[in-house]
Amino acid sequence: MGAMEPEYLALYRSGELERRAQVLEARLRSCDICPRECGVNRLEGELGFCRSAHLPIVAAVCAHRGEEPAISGSRGSGTIFFANCNLRCVYCQNHQISQNFKRQKAGEISPHILAERMLYLQDELGCHNINFVSPSHFVSQLVRAVLEAVPMGLHLPLVYNTSSYDSVSTLKELEGIISIYLADLRYASDKWGWKFSRVSNYVARARAAIREMHRQVGDLVVDAEGIAQRGLVVRHLILPNRIAGSRDSLTWLVDEISPTVTVSIMAQYFPTHHAPKIPLLAREITREEYAEVMGLVEELGIENGWVQEMGASESYLPDFARDGHPFESTMGKLR
Repeated sequence: MGAMEPEYLALYRSGELERRAQVLEARLRSCDICPRECGVNRLEGELGFCRSAHLPIVAAVCAHRGEEPAISGSRGSGTIFFANCNLRCVYCQNHQISQNFKRQKAGEISPHILAERMLYLQDELGCHNINFVSPSHFVSQLVRAVLEAVPMGLHLPLVYNTSSYDSVSTLKELEGIISIYLADLRYASDKWGWKFSRVSNYVARARAAIREMHRQVGDLVVDAEGIAQRGLVVRHLILPNRIAGSRDSLTWLVDEISPTVTVSIMAQYFPTHHAPKIPLLAREITREEYAEVMGLVEELGIENGWVQEMGASESYLPDFARDGHPFESTMGKLR
Protein backbone atom coordinates (compact mmCIF):
# COMPACT_ATOMS: atom_id res chain seq x y z
CA MET A 1 0.00 0.00 0.00
CA GLY A 2 1.07 3.61 -0.45
CA ALA A 3 1.75 6.23 2.19
CA MET A 4 -1.22 7.30 4.32
CA GLU A 5 -2.01 10.90 5.18
CA PRO A 6 -1.62 11.12 8.96
CA GLU A 7 -4.93 11.73 10.68
CA TYR A 8 -3.55 14.67 12.64
CA LEU A 9 -3.78 16.78 9.47
CA ALA A 10 -7.57 16.37 9.44
CA LEU A 11 -7.66 17.04 13.19
CA TYR A 12 -5.77 20.28 12.57
CA ARG A 13 -8.17 21.38 9.82
CA SER A 14 -11.21 20.71 12.02
CA GLY A 15 -9.80 22.51 15.07
CA GLU A 16 -9.76 19.29 17.09
CA LEU A 17 -5.97 19.26 17.36
CA GLU A 18 -6.01 22.68 19.01
CA ARG A 19 -8.77 21.58 21.39
CA ARG A 20 -6.71 18.53 22.41
CA ALA A 21 -3.66 20.72 23.04
CA GLN A 22 -5.71 22.99 25.30
CA VAL A 23 -7.22 20.07 27.23
CA LEU A 24 -3.82 18.52 27.87
CA GLU A 25 -2.23 21.83 28.87
CA ALA A 26 -5.01 22.44 31.40
CA ARG A 27 -4.18 19.10 33.02
CA LEU A 28 -0.64 20.35 33.75
CA ARG A 29 -2.12 22.67 36.37
CA SER A 30 -2.63 19.63 38.60
CA CYS A 31 -0.62 17.15 36.62
CA ASP A 32 -2.19 13.78 35.90
CA ILE A 33 -0.57 13.29 32.50
CA CYS A 34 1.06 9.98 33.50
CA PRO A 35 -0.02 7.32 36.01
CA ARG A 36 2.04 8.96 38.76
CA GLU A 37 -0.68 11.65 39.01
CA CYS A 38 1.62 13.87 41.08
CA GLY A 39 -0.88 16.76 41.12
CA VAL A 40 1.81 19.46 40.90
CA ASN A 41 1.26 22.69 38.97
CA ARG A 42 3.78 22.31 36.17
CA LEU A 43 2.53 25.52 34.53
CA GLU A 44 3.94 27.38 37.56
CA GLY A 45 7.19 25.44 37.55
CA GLU A 46 6.34 22.89 40.23
CA LEU A 47 8.15 19.57 39.79
CA GLY A 48 6.79 16.09 40.37
CA PHE A 49 8.39 12.68 39.94
CA CYS A 50 9.57 13.40 36.36
CA ARG A 51 11.28 16.64 37.48
CA SER A 52 9.87 18.45 34.44
CA ALA A 53 7.88 21.69 34.36
CA HIS A 54 5.90 23.12 31.43
CA LEU A 55 8.60 23.35 28.75
CA PRO A 56 9.68 20.25 26.80
CA ILE A 57 13.25 19.13 27.47
CA VAL A 58 15.04 17.63 24.48
CA ALA A 59 18.34 15.79 24.90
CA ALA A 60 19.09 14.80 21.30
CA VAL A 61 17.67 14.99 17.78
CA CYS A 62 18.94 12.65 15.07
CA ALA A 63 18.17 10.40 12.13
CA HIS A 64 18.20 7.04 13.94
CA ARG A 65 19.09 4.12 11.69
CA GLY A 66 19.09 1.47 14.37
CA GLU A 67 15.42 1.10 15.18
CA GLU A 68 13.34 -1.77 13.79
CA PRO A 69 13.59 -1.97 9.97
CA ALA A 70 10.01 -0.78 9.46
CA ILE A 71 10.76 2.30 11.60
CA SER A 72 14.26 3.25 10.40
CA GLY A 73 13.93 2.17 6.79
CA SER A 74 16.64 3.47 4.46
CA ARG A 75 16.62 7.13 5.56
CA GLY A 76 16.36 6.80 9.30
CA SER A 77 13.74 7.57 11.91
CA GLY A 78 13.57 11.23 12.89
CA THR A 79 14.19 10.70 16.57
CA ILE A 80 13.61 13.24 19.33
CA PHE A 81 14.89 12.08 22.71
CA PHE A 82 13.01 13.73 25.55
CA ALA A 83 14.93 14.09 28.80
CA ASN A 84 13.83 12.88 32.23
CA CYS A 85 11.43 9.99 32.72
CA ASN A 86 8.54 8.75 34.85
CA LEU A 87 10.46 5.54 35.66
CA ARG A 88 13.76 5.00 37.46
CA CYS A 89 15.14 1.87 35.81
CA VAL A 90 18.39 0.88 37.50
CA TYR A 91 19.70 -0.54 34.18
CA CYS A 92 18.59 2.36 31.93
CA GLN A 93 20.87 2.67 28.92
CA ASN A 94 19.71 6.30 28.56
CA HIS A 95 20.44 7.19 32.18
CA GLN A 96 22.56 10.17 31.10
CA ILE A 97 19.38 11.92 30.00
CA SER A 98 16.63 10.12 31.92
CA GLN A 99 17.97 10.49 35.46
CA ASN A 100 20.32 13.47 35.42
CA PHE A 101 17.71 16.13 36.04
CA LYS A 102 19.80 19.19 36.89
CA ARG A 103 21.97 18.82 33.81
CA GLN A 104 19.02 18.16 31.50
CA LYS A 105 17.20 21.36 32.47
CA ALA A 106 19.54 23.16 30.07
CA GLY A 107 17.73 21.36 27.26
CA GLU A 108 14.42 23.17 27.85
CA ILE A 109 13.02 24.58 24.60
CA SER A 110 9.73 26.10 23.48
CA PRO A 111 7.12 24.04 21.63
CA HIS A 112 7.84 26.22 18.59
CA ILE A 113 11.52 25.22 18.60
CA LEU A 114 10.45 21.60 19.00
CA ALA A 115 8.22 22.04 15.93
CA GLU A 116 11.18 23.45 13.99
CA ARG A 117 13.27 20.42 14.90
CA MET A 118 10.53 18.14 13.64
CA LEU A 119 10.62 19.99 10.31
CA TYR A 120 14.42 19.69 10.24
CA LEU A 121 14.14 15.92 10.56
CA GLN A 122 11.50 15.80 7.83
CA ASP A 123 12.83 18.31 5.31
CA GLU A 124 16.58 18.45 5.86
CA LEU A 125 17.34 14.87 6.87
CA GLY A 126 14.53 13.19 4.90
CA CYS A 127 13.47 10.83 7.70
CA HIS A 128 10.55 8.43 7.34
CA ASN A 129 8.76 9.52 10.54
CA ILE A 130 9.05 11.60 13.70
CA ASN A 131 9.93 9.33 16.62
CA PHE A 132 9.29 10.69 20.14
CA VAL A 133 11.34 8.74 22.69
CA SER A 134 10.20 8.72 26.35
CA PRO A 135 7.26 11.06 25.72
CA SER A 136 4.92 9.95 28.54
CA HIS A 137 5.52 13.05 30.71
CA PHE A 138 5.61 15.50 27.77
CA VAL A 139 2.40 14.59 25.92
CA SER A 140 0.93 18.07 26.29
CA GLN A 141 4.08 19.70 24.91
CA LEU A 142 4.26 17.14 22.09
CA VAL A 143 0.72 17.92 20.94
CA ARG A 144 1.30 21.67 21.12
CA ALA A 145 4.44 21.27 18.99
CA VAL A 146 2.55 19.21 16.40
CA LEU A 147 -0.11 21.92 16.30
CA GLU A 148 2.60 24.46 15.49
CA ALA A 149 4.39 22.17 13.03
CA VAL A 150 1.41 21.38 10.77
CA PRO A 151 1.13 24.86 9.21
CA MET A 152 4.92 24.72 8.76
CA GLY A 153 4.45 21.64 6.56
CA LEU A 154 4.72 18.62 8.85
CA HIS A 155 3.21 15.55 7.20
CA LEU A 156 5.13 12.50 8.48
CA PRO A 157 3.70 9.70 10.63
CA LEU A 158 4.36 10.20 14.33
CA VAL A 159 5.87 7.42 16.48
CA TYR A 160 5.22 7.24 20.24
CA ASN A 161 8.22 5.34 21.63
CA THR A 162 7.39 4.54 25.24
CA SER A 163 8.08 2.45 28.34
CA SER A 164 4.27 1.93 28.35
CA TYR A 165 3.90 3.43 31.81
CA ASP A 166 1.23 5.65 30.32
CA SER A 167 -2.15 6.99 31.38
CA VAL A 168 -5.02 5.59 29.31
CA SER A 169 -6.89 8.90 29.57
CA THR A 170 -3.85 10.68 28.15
CA LEU A 171 -3.43 8.14 25.38
CA LYS A 172 -7.04 8.72 24.36
CA GLU A 173 -6.15 12.36 23.63
CA LEU A 174 -3.52 11.06 21.19
CA GLU A 175 -5.98 9.09 19.05
CA GLY A 176 -5.53 10.19 15.45
CA ILE A 177 -2.35 12.12 16.31
CA ILE A 178 -0.03 9.15 16.79
CA SER A 179 0.21 6.74 13.85
CA ILE A 180 2.65 4.20 15.30
CA TYR A 181 3.03 3.08 18.89
CA LEU A 182 6.43 1.54 19.72
CA ALA A 183 5.76 0.22 23.20
CA ASP A 184 7.91 -1.63 25.73
CA LEU A 185 6.55 -4.51 27.78
CA ARG A 186 9.13 -4.61 30.57
CA TYR A 187 7.78 -6.88 33.30
CA ALA A 188 5.09 -9.42 34.13
CA SER A 189 5.60 -8.93 37.88
CA ASP A 190 5.08 -5.76 39.92
CA LYS A 191 7.71 -7.07 42.33
CA TRP A 192 10.42 -6.50 39.74
CA GLY A 193 8.80 -3.31 38.49
CA TRP A 194 9.14 -1.79 41.95
CA LYS A 195 12.59 -3.20 42.69
CA PHE A 196 14.20 -2.19 39.39
CA SER A 197 12.10 0.70 38.02
CA ARG A 198 10.57 2.22 41.17
CA VAL A 199 7.02 1.75 39.95
CA SER A 200 4.38 -0.08 42.00
CA ASN A 201 1.79 -0.95 39.34
CA TYR A 202 3.66 -1.35 36.07
CA VAL A 203 1.99 -4.54 34.84
CA ALA A 204 -1.64 -3.40 34.98
CA ARG A 205 -0.81 0.10 33.76
CA ALA A 206 1.36 -1.06 30.85
CA ARG A 207 -1.10 -3.72 29.73
CA ALA A 208 -4.01 -1.26 29.85
CA ALA A 209 -1.94 1.24 27.87
CA ILE A 210 -0.95 -1.30 25.23
CA ARG A 211 -4.56 -2.40 24.91
CA GLU A 212 -5.56 1.23 24.27
CA MET A 213 -2.75 1.73 21.76
CA HIS A 214 -3.87 -1.31 19.80
CA ARG A 215 -7.48 -0.15 19.90
CA GLN A 216 -6.41 3.08 18.25
CA VAL A 217 -4.05 1.85 15.54
CA GLY A 218 -4.40 -1.94 15.27
CA ASP A 219 -1.74 -4.27 13.94
CA LEU A 220 1.22 -2.88 12.03
CA VAL A 221 0.61 -1.66 8.48
CA VAL A 222 3.54 -0.95 6.15
CA ASP A 223 3.82 0.62 2.70
CA ALA A 224 5.21 -0.97 -0.47
CA GLU A 225 8.77 -0.33 0.78
CA GLY A 226 8.10 -1.98 4.15
CA ILE A 227 7.99 1.32 6.05
CA ALA A 228 5.54 1.54 8.95
CA GLN A 229 2.53 3.75 8.32
CA ARG A 230 0.29 2.80 11.22
CA GLY A 231 0.00 0.23 13.97
CA LEU A 232 1.47 -1.20 17.16
CA VAL A 233 4.93 -2.70 17.68
CA VAL A 234 5.68 -4.15 21.13
CA ARG A 235 9.28 -4.40 22.28
CA HIS A 236 10.29 -7.01 24.83
CA LEU A 237 13.79 -6.80 26.30
CA ILE A 238 15.14 -10.12 27.58
CA LEU A 239 16.52 -9.59 31.09
CA PRO A 240 18.76 -11.93 33.08
CA ASN A 241 17.26 -14.47 35.46
CA ARG A 242 13.81 -14.35 33.79
CA ILE A 243 13.12 -10.95 35.36
CA ALA A 244 11.23 -9.82 32.23
CA GLY A 245 8.59 -12.55 32.68
CA SER A 246 8.75 -13.38 28.99
CA ARG A 247 6.31 -16.30 29.04
CA ASP A 248 3.58 -14.34 30.80
CA SER A 249 4.09 -11.18 28.76
CA LEU A 250 4.28 -12.78 25.33
CA THR A 251 1.34 -15.09 26.08
CA TRP A 252 -0.72 -12.09 27.15
CA LEU A 253 0.13 -10.25 23.93
CA VAL A 254 -0.96 -13.14 21.73
CA ASP A 255 -4.07 -14.02 23.75
CA GLU A 256 -5.30 -10.56 24.72
CA ILE A 257 -4.00 -8.12 22.09
CA SER A 258 -3.75 -9.97 18.78
CA PRO A 259 -2.43 -13.32 17.49
CA THR A 260 -0.85 -11.28 14.69
CA VAL A 261 0.70 -8.62 16.94
CA THR A 262 4.10 -7.33 15.82
CA VAL A 263 6.77 -8.07 18.43
CA SER A 264 10.39 -6.96 18.62
CA ILE A 265 12.46 -9.30 20.82
CA MET A 266 15.53 -7.46 22.09
CA ALA A 267 18.68 -9.23 23.28
CA GLN A 268 20.83 -6.13 23.81
CA TYR A 269 20.67 -5.99 27.60
CA PHE A 270 23.94 -4.80 29.10
CA PRO A 271 24.47 -4.02 32.79
CA THR A 272 24.83 -0.26 32.93
CA HIS A 273 23.97 2.58 35.33
CA HIS A 274 23.37 0.89 38.75
CA ALA A 275 22.99 -2.65 37.37
CA PRO A 276 26.64 -3.75 37.77
CA LYS A 277 26.15 -3.56 41.56
CA ILE A 278 22.92 -5.61 41.55
CA PRO A 279 23.61 -9.37 41.41
CA LEU A 280 20.44 -10.29 39.51
CA LEU A 281 21.22 -7.74 36.78
CA ALA A 282 25.01 -7.63 36.81
CA ARG A 283 25.57 -9.74 33.68
CA GLU A 284 24.39 -10.01 30.09
CA ILE A 285 21.82 -12.65 29.18
CA THR A 286 23.03 -16.18 28.53
CA ARG A 287 22.60 -18.30 25.41
CA GLU A 288 20.18 -20.47 27.38
CA GLU A 289 18.02 -17.49 28.37
CA TYR A 290 17.99 -16.28 24.78
CA ALA A 291 17.09 -19.74 23.46
CA GLU A 292 14.25 -20.03 25.97
CA VAL A 293 12.60 -16.87 24.65
CA MET A 294 13.16 -17.92 21.04
CA GLY A 295 11.37 -21.15 21.89
CA LEU A 296 8.47 -19.16 23.33
CA VAL A 297 8.18 -17.15 20.13
CA GLU A 298 7.88 -20.37 18.15
CA GLU A 299 5.55 -22.02 20.67
CA LEU A 300 3.16 -19.06 20.67
CA GLY A 301 3.19 -18.78 16.89
CA ILE A 302 4.47 -15.20 16.85
CA GLU A 303 5.25 -14.57 13.19
CA ASN A 304 5.27 -10.77 12.84
CA GLY A 305 8.23 -8.73 13.98
CA TRP A 306 11.94 -9.06 14.57
CA VAL A 307 14.38 -10.94 16.75
CA GLN A 308 17.59 -9.23 17.79
CA GLU A 309 20.70 -11.35 17.58
CA MET A 310 22.91 -11.86 20.61
CA GLY A 311 26.32 -10.27 20.78
CA ALA A 312 27.88 -6.80 20.66
CA SER A 313 25.48 -5.52 23.30
CA GLU A 314 27.86 -2.73 24.30
CA SER A 315 27.67 -1.30 20.77
CA TYR A 316 23.98 -0.60 21.34
CA LEU A 317 24.66 1.74 24.26
CA PRO A 318 24.13 5.41 23.37
CA ASP A 319 26.46 8.13 24.60
CA PHE A 320 24.53 11.35 25.03
CA ALA A 321 27.71 13.16 26.02
CA ARG A 322 28.91 12.94 22.42
CA ASP A 323 28.23 15.80 20.03
CA GLY A 324 25.62 15.05 17.41
CA HIS A 325 24.39 11.48 17.08
CA PRO A 326 24.34 9.67 20.45
CA PHE A 327 24.90 6.21 18.96
CA GLU A 328 28.25 4.70 18.12
CA SER A 329 26.61 1.94 16.06
CA THR A 330 23.27 1.48 14.36
CA MET A 331 21.86 -0.72 17.14
CA GLY A 332 19.91 -2.48 14.45
CA LYS A 333 20.84 -6.16 14.44
CA LEU A 334 17.29 -7.31 13.85
CA ARG A 335 16.19 -10.02 11.50
